[in-house]
Amino acid sequence: MKKKAAFYDLEGTLIRSNLVHTLAFYSLRQQGLWKTVKKTSETVLKLPLFGLTDLYSRNVFNEFFFRSYKGESADRLRYFADELFEKVLKPAIYEGARDLIQKSKKAGFRQIVLTGALDFTIEKLMKYLEIDEYAANRLEFVNGYATGRVLPPVMASATKARWIREYAEREGIVLSESFAYSDSISDLPMLSIVGHPVAVNPDFRLRQVALQHNWAILELD
Repeated sequence: MKKKAAFYDLEGTLIRSNLVHTLAFYSLRQQGLWKTVKKTSETVLKLPLFGLTDLYSRNVFNEFFFRSYKGESADRLRYFADELFEKVLKPAIYEGARDLIQKSKKAGFRQIVLTGALDFTIEKLMKYLEIDEYAANRLEFVNGYATGRVLPPVMASATKARWIREYAEREGIVLSESFAYSDSISDLPMLSIVGHPVAVNPDFRLRQVALQHNWAILELD
């Protein structure tokens, strides 16, 4: 029997929230009022730059965005991860996401998420969604504190496609029989290498590509 998989983007595809929501959550949980106000203000001021860098390059956005975590304690970030899941991520899950995953799993597809989110922030979410495997970004920590650097590979754009190809070769996954799901044009490389690409709640550019190539378009509420 052929091995097949379903590869999912996370933010905007399975959940409504994005990386900025997670950063804002941590910014509001600093030690001391002054540090909380300072970190929150810095996050708000950076929002336009986040948007511009994301338009320019998803890889550049990731590297710029995660500098905001510089100096954060690894223990503190992990300590609040459960609360992040309960208050931010779980309520943001699209209503149809779990049904989509369960139906795919019953059909014999291995369930895999590829996301630019930080690994420790989504561990509980992955268990809740019953995802088999996932690949996420990882912060570099030195002496227990974040340097603001993301360890390679930076999980975005073409990197996701390369990861999928390597995974498929290693695990014997037949990509022509597999699915990929995303909401963003930045994931076009990932969508293009499988036999069944699906645009989920797609942005304008991805919707146009999906229509041109007769790809499935799925709207999750």
